[in-house]
Amino acid sequence: MGSSYLWKLSSQKLGFLLVSFGFIWGMMLLHFTIQQRSQHESSDALRQQILELSKRYVKALAEENHGAMDGPYVGTMTAYDLKKTLAVLLDNILLRLGRLESKVDNMLYNSSGSNLTNGTVPSQAAPSTSNTERERVSVAELLNGAQEKCELPSQEGFPHCEGKLKWMKDMWRSDPCYGRYGVDGSTCSFFIYLSEVENWCPRLPWRLKHLNLEEDKKGQTEIRTNFAELYQVMSRREEFRWMMLRIQRMAEPWVSAIRSLARKQNLTKRKRKKILVHLGLLTKESGFKIAENAFSGGPLGELVQWSDLITALYLLGHDIRISASLAELKEIMRRVMGNKSSCPTQGDRVVELIYIDIVGLTQFKKTLGPSWVHYQCMLRVLDSFGTEPEFNHAHYAQSKGHKTPWGKWNLNPQQFNTMFPHTPDNSFLGFVVEQHLNASDIRHIDDIKRQNQSLVYGKVDSFWKDKRRYLDIIHSYTEVHGTVHGTSTLHLPAYVKNHGILSGRDLQLLLRQTKLFVGLSFPYEGPAPLEAIANGCAFLNPRFSPPKSSKNTEFFKGKPTLRELTSQHPYAEVYIGRPHVWTVNIDDPVEVEQAIRSILSQKIEPYLPYEFTCEGMLQRVNAFIENQDFCHGQVMWPPLSALQVRLARPGKSCKQVCQEEQLICEPSFFQHLNKDQALARFGVDCQTAESSSDTLVPAYSESRKHCIFQADLLLFSCAGAHPSLKRICPCRDYRKGQVALCHDCL
Repeated sequence: MGSSYLWKLSSQKLGFLLVSFGFIWGMMLLHFTIQQRSQHESSDALRQQILELSKRYVKALAEENHGAMDGPYVGTMTAYDLKKTLAVLLDNILLRLGRLESKVDNMLYNSSGSNLTNGTVPSQAAPSTSNTERERVSVAELLNGAQEKCELPSQEGFPHCEGKLKWMKDMWRSDPCYGRYGVDGSTCSFFIYLSEVENWCPRLPWRLKHLNLEEDKKGQTEIRTNFAELYQVMSRREEFRWMMLRIQRMAEPWVSAIRSLARKQNLTKRKRKKILVHLGLLTKESGFKIAENAFSGGPLGELVQWSDLITALYLLGHDIRISASLAELKEIMRRVMGNKSSCPTQGDRVVELIYIDIVGLTQFKKTLGPSWVHYQCMLRVLDSFGTEPEFNHAHYAQSKGHKTPWGKWNLNPQQFNTMFPHTPDNSFLGFVVEQHLNASDIRHIDDIKRQNQSLVYGKVDSFWKDKRRYLDIIHSYTEVHGTVHGTSTLHLPAYVKNHGILSGRDLQLLLRQTKLFVGLSFPYEGPAPLEAIANGCAFLNPRFSPPKSSKNTEFFKGKPTLRELTSQHPYAEVYIGRPHVWTVNIDDPVEVEQAIRSILSQKIEPYLPYEFTCEGMLQRVNAFIENQDFCHGQVMWPPLSALQVRLARPGKSCKQVCQEEQLICEPSFFQHLNKDQALARFGVDCQTAESSSDTLVPAYSESRKHCIFQADLLLFSCAGAHPSLKRICPCRDYRKGQVALCHDCL
């Protein structure tokens, strides 16, 4: 070890070495003292001297290495050469201590003529023969350049790990930040960095215990049952007023729901996460003015979902910070904004999970600059209509000529969170259907009599255009009511009793008196039909033939999806159905009349799917937070026990073939079907195979026994039908009323 190396050491390191050498010198002095005084001092006193000096040494060592992780490659501010120096030093110390202890024991035994403890002669302990001892690198080997063994685990489920290891081998010196994370040129240090800092590789098994201990030190969350802290935060901003009023109205059922869920499933031992909630749609820069128009009939679907998400995160006990301006976003993320390194910022994460919308996503990426890449996997994007894989994948979208301003984010498609479970490639976040009636209303609910009346779903006059024939049929059976706001009622028939804008309570009281809730074909997939069904109305749901999509409907053009809507409300059509939902061709008078007569001939009970209740949303959000992980490669959730493989006929998508069997296409299972050995277990014989970067694979040619596998994991998709091949589809079951979760998911 030359002088040039010593000059590189900090004064603190040199101080530490001096303390260590001082300790050895102290041991030598103690040895001499023991020899001189062994006949006069008790064994306890001598042992106490050794103990005190040892304590001083250990304290100096602890202060020097405060905050460092154990291990040769991962210590913060630790270099491999320094480890060699310390290894030699410690080996010498331990050797001297062993000799000293043996001499002390022998001297004390000889002077007293008996053993100091239980009357037996002390014996030399046999050297350890454990695997750990056998595999440890000796000091001599270490000085000659040997490295401690690092047996790498299987990289299955981590497709980029091998490539990243090769890159690190050549480029780890390109940025000093790698060294600060303990990277020293060894394969083991590369692997630890790529698995624990950047999440490209699986964790090393022998590291898991240490990592689990680190996790245990972090705070665990407890459920909350009052809103005082949340109200304090939200009351500071005018933009949050509409959401806060909704939360206040629903406070009692929310608290009852979290208590009920805690009784049904274990909500203890969950890590309290730092969660950023950034509402890009409420920022001044967005130009939407949604908050300003919330009290005058503006669109409220997004605010409903944001309100319910914030409430769920808060009651589940997480630390949330809410941002609705670029200034707030920059303040929260200021620690990482200046990081131009290819490594993430060291120390505690600023945030661990980020809920954001599409507008906010653009703002977030611009704000973070190069640090964006370190936070991509933490994003959860609220996206009402969904983003399909072929629009999410930037290169693929460009090759297909998609010109949407909303796609090309290169996220895992499941990071997009939708209002309804209409796109299985995305995650269904949902919202809560508000029950506006208070306790007094509910006590007298049975006194409210159903009237022979219908309520039309259409608060804007233009929605009623060209619907006169359809409405006349309904009017021949029932009174027709409306809630159209504004001065124009040009398209309303004279027989319609228009109530204008109603409060939530008054609307629900009206629905309680109503038998039929009438769809007009627009708006698509709104929350109102669920409110009507929850209040005991049947919903007349207009069928679309051909289905509506971005190919034939202006409303969907530019949206990052090719999804086809078969009706005004596909969720109600597929997951609720009769007797609550009647999907009809509103241009066919016979079909409309048959549906109306059937509805009026029976008593229809109120029904609300569990997933749209407070408790259902809490359960779902908690399951996602605890189990969805896009930062650590392959994550076994949902569990593979839920997998059911189906082959879709040419012309059928995986979404369709799973749905036809009352199953859900589960995109996270695609990776388990993307190889011939896996498919063989399901009777698919791949005698030949190839790879392709296309959203319609994996797929199978039965005549040629030829398989085509997916080369790009971001292009796994439940959407899209292959014209000539059978798509290989991963389906799963789902809980009744909780589509997002399989039977084994909790």
